[in-house]
Formats: sequence, structure tokens, C-alpha cells
Amino acid sequence: MGIPLSALLQHYKRPEIQNALVAGADNKEVAVKFGDKGFGKRPDTLTYPNDVLNFAKKGATSFHASEEHWTNPLQLQPGVPKKELDNLRSGWDLILDIDCTILDYSKIAADLLIQALQHYDIDTFGIKFSGNHGFHIGVPRTSFPTRVHGMDTKNLFPDGPRRIAAFLGAKIKLFLAEKILEYEPIHTIAKRLNKPVAEIVQNNQLNPYAILAIDTVLISSRHLYRMAYSFNEKSGLVSTPIKPKDVLNFDKKTAQWDRIGEVRPFLTSSKSQEAVKLITESFDYTADTNLIMEEEKKHADIEDITTSIPVEHFPPCIKLLLQGMQDGKKRSLFVLTNFLSSVGWNKEQITALVQEWNKKNPEQLREVLIQGHLRYHDPHQKKMPPNCANPAYYPSLNICKPDNLCKKIKNPVNYAIVKFKQKNFANSDAARPHSAKFKRKNDDDNYNDDYA
Repeated sequence: MGIPLSALLQHYKRPEIQNALVAGADNKEVAVKFGDKGFGKRPDTLTYPNDVLNFAKKGATSFHASEEHWTNPLQLQPGVPKKELDNLRSGWDLILDIDCTILDYSKIAADLLIQALQHYDIDTFGIKFSGNHGFHIGVPRTSFPTRVHGMDTKNLFPDGPRRIAAFLGAKIKLFLAEKILEYEPIHTIAKRLNKPVAEIVQNNQLNPYAILAIDTVLISSRHLYRMAYSFNEKSGLVSTPIKPKDVLNFDKKTAQWDRIGEVRPFLTSSKSQEAVKLITESFDYTADTNLIMEEEKKHADIEDITTSIPVEHFPPCIKLLLQGMQDGKKRSLFVLTNFLSSVGWNKEQITALVQEWNKKNPEQLREVLIQGHLRYHDPHQKKMPPNCANPAYYPSLNICKPDNLCKKIKNPVNYAIVKFKQKNFANSDAARPHSAKFKRKNDDDNYNDDYA
């Protein structure tokens, strides 16, 4: 059931709501969503308070803004080269997206991230309820220095936000596990999440990131997030800014559109470059992205391949993903392109399959986002998809449906390589003298796993 038009009009006609949305859209690209009809044109802007009400009269349900600031958002068009985007970009806000099906755990994570920001002497930040399961924490662009390690900060998107989020996530991990366990015991946590205890425990300790995600998947430039005081179409609630001290006691009922009281800004300008230490240490912590990818590859025991592996050898998670995704389409795009390049697909093959996949999504990703991601994705770099144990991806996307072979591999790429090698070996001359032996094993459903 959609949001009633009367509720949309009553909410968006409030002058203070209109002013908050226009202020949040300053020098940003805006996209307007019209319920199940999808988004309107991009790029778009919000310039005057009355623009908000006019959109609402046409059925607008929510407003989404870029994390990036632009000198002229209306100059953004599909196919703009990266260099030109860098020239148009004047900066970016850091937006941390905390998401968990259990809001109580999201509250704990949000409170710890707030404490982490304060530890780094950052006072100018905002927090808002996302409108459904989690929170957005934002640090304005004015908090960051103009240059980091000799690089223009404005051009460090999405790499800069991703590194900061990974850094903060690592910093709070142990505290987050302790706080969640203080809140309730491990068996209660597993029961509430409908997961076996073994799935949320790692090295005999609670793995908090098997429970929730601090989203760092900024697919490409022009990434958007739900603006403060916009409706969330799934819940019917409003994405509402709150005071940092109130996060642990937040009640979703206060986000009902007819209970929104004082209107407060989500982000305000910082008077000083408060985040210098945070961004510097984040880049020192993950100083070499290639090194991180190599480390991921090492732990996954991945080998380089020289041919494109056919779809028939893909693991269950990727095959499920290719059937179309209801939610998590941006994360799925990230997984899919990295997986395909790692199993030998070239740019033309990847583009064709991604376009075919997007048509199967109940609500398709916008063409400009697809093209933007593919434009900056280099198959020759062979960046690994996340490992199977990474809770922010396959489990939370609801595509982790393992078969027996999945239990023996660490990364979806492993699966495809093993299956491909099995097929090639079975068809090779080396296999023929033992055809009777292979016939017996092929009669066994577990043959593939024995060979692996």
C-alpha cells in the first residue's frame, strides 16, 4: 500500500519542511521518486521551497540528494568523463549508512560511531533515522581539508568515504560486539535474526558485521541518499534528524509524518577543518587499495585465469543475483562486475550481461548509474568480489544459498574456477582412461565436492 496523497501533501506543504529540503539540496544533484513509478529526470535540483510542494502534487514520495557538491548540478549528464566530473565537483559529504533488520542494534552502532567521531574532535556532524531499519550519520564537506597526501580531497570520491567508513568500522568492531552482547545474549540475538549461532560467531567471538552493515558501497560518482524529511516508501515513515544524545532512546513512532515536531537540519557547515586527523589516519590505515585487494585474494586462494568462465559454472549466489534483485541492486552491481572481471570476462561481455540483468530487476537501476559504474570499472584490474564470509553482501542480499561445494570455498570466484577446471578435466584425454571411475563418481551427488 502506497503513501496516501493527502499525507504527502500535508507533510510537504509545511514551510519548515520545504526549507529544510531546499537547504539540504544546495549545490547538489537531486532525484525525485514518484512511488512505484520510479525516479523522475536526472539531473534535477530543488531551488525554491514551492518546488517541493509542486513535486508532491505530482505524486512525489521522496527526495534524494548526492553526497557530492557540484558547481553546477544541471551540467551532469550521462557519459561525462571522470576528469570532467572531477572539475564539476566542489566537494563531498561523508554519509555513513548503518543498516540492520533489528533497529536496536543499529542504535548501538550509531552511538559508537558518534563517539568515534567525537574522539577525532569532530563536533559538526548530523544523524538521522533512515526511515526504515537504520541511521545515516553525516560529516559535511567543510570538515575536510582541501588536500590529503598531496591529492585534492574533492576528487577522492568514492574512495575517500569508503576508506573512512572501513577505518571507523574497524575501530569500533570490538566495542560493538561487547555492547550488543551486553544488550542481550548470543542465543537471543541469533533467534531475533533467525540465524544459527555459528553464522554470527567468528573465532569464538560475536562478529557484529554478521548482524549489521556500515555501508561503504558507493558504487560510483553521483551516488544519492534519501534526504532528511523525505518519506521512506517501504515503511511510510519519515527520514528524521535527531540529536546525537537521543539515538539510543530513539522511537520509530516519532518518525510518523503527523508527529514530526521541531524541524532541525541534518548537516550544517563546519567552521574549521575538523576531520583532518580522521581522513589522514583513514588513508594511512588503508594506504594501498591494491594491497587490500591482494590480501583479499590471498585469503581466498584465488588464481589468475586467462579465459572467460561460462555462466553455467557460476556459484548459486551469482546465479540467484542474475535472476534479478528486489533490494540491494547497487551492492549487487558491485559484486557482479567484480566477479565477472575476476573470472575472465571482458568489458563488452560484462556490459552485455549487466544490461540483461538490470532488465530482470523489478525496479531497474537508472541507466546513468549503470553507465557510470561500467565506465570506471576496469576488468583488467580484476578487483575481487567480497569473500563469502562478508555479511554485508551475500547473506544480507538473501542470495547465500550454499550447496556442498560452497562449504569448501572462500570466495565466489573460487567456486567458478573449481567447477570450470572439473569440466575441463572430465573432457580431457587425461580423464578418459579412468572413464569407469568417473562414471561411478558422477553418479554420486557429492562428486564435485570430493574432487574439490
